[in-house]
Amino acid sequence: MTTISIATWLVQFANTACGISAIVFPLLFIFAFATHPDLLNPKLVKNEDDIIKRVRKNKLMHIGHVLMIISVPLLILTAIKLTFLAQAGALSGLGLAGGTIAILGAIFLAVDKGALCLVVSAFDTLPDNEFAQLRPGFKTISQKASWLKLVWGIVLLPLGFIILAIANLGGLTIPSWQCICLLVGSGLLLVPDGFEIVNLGASIVLIAGLLPMGLSWLN
Repeated sequence: MTTISIATWLVQFANTACGISAIVFPLLFIFAFATHPDLLNPKLVKNEDDIIKRVRKNKLMHIGHVLMIISVPLLILTAIKLTFLAQAGALSGLGLAGGTIAILGAIFLAVDKGALCLVVSAFDTLPDNEFAQLRPGFKTISQKASWLKLVWGIVLLPLGFIILAIANLGGLTIPSWQCICLLVGSGLLLVPDGFEIVNLGASIVLIAGLLPMGLSWLN
């Protein structure tokens, strides 16, 4: 295999990986948000009681959170591809900034789901009398005590993709309507916990834009 053919294969492999990532991660988001309780009765998550009500005996939601952790490398690949595409336009610097922010946000997504979801899923295996003793622990989680404040870094994820959408908007590589879907969908992901119906809608908007985008990368 010649150097040129190896380079061509690597480019094709990268495009395939990025295309699959752009298609799959919104689908994982759709499942994850759809498994939250009281989807049609949105309410801001304020305290430990709200958290306990959401996580107790909700295996589907725990599965959804695992899928969101799995989506992290897919988000990173998608962000990298969008960053490279933005380099062909007039806002290449903005694209680089957006890609960096989105990748950092994806890392914080893994931190968030690992700290607040995987650990809580382990608590959910306890019998009711032992689980009830964990209420002070859930209070510290609701308050984002100590180093848990780092999970606020998750807001960098939608912000990064918003910037990437703007950087690619009006360019020649991605149709404008797909960038608008990415922009609107990412913006809607900024709503707080308890409004997963909005997040679900955001994920549907994202797949509307990212599905044709990902398919074009596969080709």
